Amino acid sequence: MKWLAVVLGLVFTVSCSDSKNKKTGAEEDTFNYETFSKHYVTATLPYQLSDTGLLKNKDTARIASTQLAPFIADSIKKKLFGKTTGIRYIPLNKIENKKAESYFITKAVSGGKTVALLTVFGKGHDSAASFPFLVPDADATTSQVSAIDNAYSISRNVSRKDKQGVATEGKDVYAYNAAVNGFTLIMTDALDEKAQDVINPIDTLSKHHRFAGDYIKDKRNLVSIRDSRNANELVMFVHFEKDDGECTGELKGTLFFTSTTTAVYRQGGDPCVLEAHFTPTSVTLHEAEGCGSHRGLKCAFDDTYKRKVAPKPKEAKKKSAKK
Repeated sequence: MKWLAVVLGLVFTVSCSDSKNKKTGAEEDTFNYETFSKHYVTATLPYQLSDTGLLKNKDTARIASTQLAPFIADSIKKKLFGKTTGIRYIPLNKIENKKAESYFITKAVSGGKTVALLTVFGKGHDSAASFPFLVPDADATTSQVSAIDNAYSISRNVSRKDKQGVATEGKDVYAYNAAVNGFTLIMTDALDEKAQDVINPIDTLSKHHRFAGDYIKDKRNLVSIRDSRNANELVMFVHFEKDDGECTGELKGTLFFTSTTTAVYRQGGDPCVLEAHFTPTSVTLHEAEGCGSHRGLKCAFDDTYKRKVAPKPKEAKKKSAKK
């Protein structure tokens, strides 16, 4: 009987060891697409999620922040939650396509705020970008539904009823742009004149280069320039709204210097060629070749933006030499 006890003891030890090695989604600390994907329930197109459906969702099975957080820009997390850590991520649905991008919807919770994020992985699963898919508000007169249609267009819809029961609707439509690994606004129909703030996805990147900084016309028209991998490159984000918001454009990508003051956006698979001409106080954008996939049909990126002067750091109070 002693040998039987020894064998059972070994089996128990191995079993315990295996169970410790099989980490749950909330414990994984390195990204693995196959493991990550298994946490999500498969959905079909067209897909939609309402604000009430999101808030009533009772799922609690979390995935580790290390699995998802690297694909969410800090500027998005700060805009939504006011911080970049301490956010719980709960997997909801996935729409996988072996021949193209795969779409994942995740519930993100921190404090009393709940939102839905959309993360799109490229065909090779080696790159991904995230986007605020649905952000419920505290206005009892509005209702929101976000959707992905059969053409993979992403729409955020909001409706409001006034005291007389008259309904008004607003809609923003986006598309994932693989060339820049980001989301492009392709149509907007504002609910009212009060527009949401523009989210700058590169806001937290470093800006040590002499041309790095923010160039603006107003809150809705800006060019953000940040450091890249070397001194011959810069990361750029552009958002503009013309003709009272009737025509909009947005682009994120890498600029490559062709001279000491001129850099060009040129990305494989993207027909857009956009030149940026820098001076110490401004940047002028010029479409060298068509950038229609990043903007409306009746407007262009051509414009000049003034450099925003960075606030001077406050001087530390001089300590009195007298004790």
